[in-house]
Amino acid sequence: MSAFLDHFKIPVKKIRRSLLQSPARISIIGFVLLISIGTALLMLPSASTNGGLKFIDALFTATSASCVTGLTVVDTGSVLSLYGQIVVLALIQTGGLGIMTLSTLFLLIVGRRPTIAGRTVIQDAFTQSKDRGLFSILRDVVLFTFIIEAIGLVIMFFCFLPGRGVFHSLYLSVFHSISAFCNAGFSLFPNSFVRYQQNWLINIVTCFLIISGGIGFLVLFELKRRFQFKHRAWSRLSLHSKMVLSASFVLIVLGSLLITGMEWHNTLKPLSFPYRFLAGFFQSVTARTAGFNTLPIGEMANGTLFILIILMFIGASPGSCGGGIKTTTLMSIIALGTSRFQGRQRPQLFRRTVSADSVGKAISVVMVGIVVVIAGTSILLITEIGGVSHTISRGEFLEILFEVVSAFGTVGLSTGVTGGLSIAGKLVLTLVMFTGRLGPLLIALAFSRREMPHYYYAEESIMIG
Repeated sequence: MSAFLDHFKIPVKKIRRSLLQSPARISIIGFVLLISIGTALLMLPSASTNGGLKFIDALFTATSASCVTGLTVVDTGSVLSLYGQIVVLALIQTGGLGIMTLSTLFLLIVGRRPTIAGRTVIQDAFTQSKDRGLFSILRDVVLFTFIIEAIGLVIMFFCFLPGRGVFHSLYLSVFHSISAFCNAGFSLFPNSFVRYQQNWLINIVTCFLIISGGIGFLVLFELKRRFQFKHRAWSRLSLHSKMVLSASFVLIVLGSLLITGMEWHNTLKPLSFPYRFLAGFFQSVTARTAGFNTLPIGEMANGTLFILIILMFIGASPGSCGGGIKTTTLMSIIALGTSRFQGRQRPQLFRRTVSADSVGKAISVVMVGIVVVIAGTSILLITEIGGVSHTISRGEFLEILFEVVSAFGTVGLSTGVTGGLSIAGKLVLTLVMFTGRLGPLLIALAFSRREMPHYYYAEESIMIG
């Protein structure tokens, strides 16, 4: 092999150094390797009840699990065997925490030193401060994950136990607790949590797991250290945590009210008064990144689907297991708009000024996110509908848009069209899920030129609006 490389003058060391010195490229390579391994394992005959998945279905499932999305082309509970389900669960946990997190933790356990690029990936993913030690970050990440998933596991176990054996209930609890905390949305039930739409305990604990995994580890760190339920505890939190918590609260409440109101005489009609609000609350929480559902998504009104699309596009928070443009991005854009409307040049929130760099990144994330969704939707319209008249294909545009945004936000909600997509359509959604999990800016950064230009052109004003 070395003679072959030398013959064609392939600079192996230079290529390896170029790939491994960039934290962004390391993240991409890590997820590609994880998806590749998951695809190979799911193609084995023992992975499914019908002798192994086809390559495209295995690739789609592995990507969906690794990117904690939850979109499925095969039923996880009936088509995949126990071995296949465990592979999916391992991909969910690994993808949720991140490749570098687990690999660096392993290096520390065996006494080896992680690379500088590896440290940078973890610090950028879980904290905005460079002062915290690597071991401290990893310890808290693993601790929070274990404790929160264990709490969910215990409560779910007693909810699933009636009518089932102990081991089966324990397995269901482990699978759904990890899936909920990692905001994956994979379920072993054929209709997700629809059968538990009137079980208060299952609904509340699932929402607790989803919210905990969706607000980000940085916020969990701060709540643990600074929020002591004392006077002025809120003021001790950083601007980041305040933006995440306030945005999450408003989106959950507003989403609950809108979904409940729009579905009151539709999918919520069979439920009694309190359970209608419970179902609306659950769907509002899970719509931002988790992908579970207690209501039939395919039967919802168009207005409700549009609200879900907005929630899915916003997504979770930075440093979390979820996707989307993130809550801090939304708050930064809102702060910019309201500040300009009030005549202030700099955006302000909670008596703090949001940095120009943060606002610039927020605008870039939104613009690139819109481009990804438009591109994915356009391609799917071509591959799935083609030149069919819109009078014949009414409603399919909204369903395809819903599917693409769900993939980009790594949500996993679907109106039911995922399994019927063509091979090209599945590949497009696979790419969108990958982009949504890693972030479009990170992927762009990985392949951009590192040299900064030393000049700029003359400035000129233009008409806006």
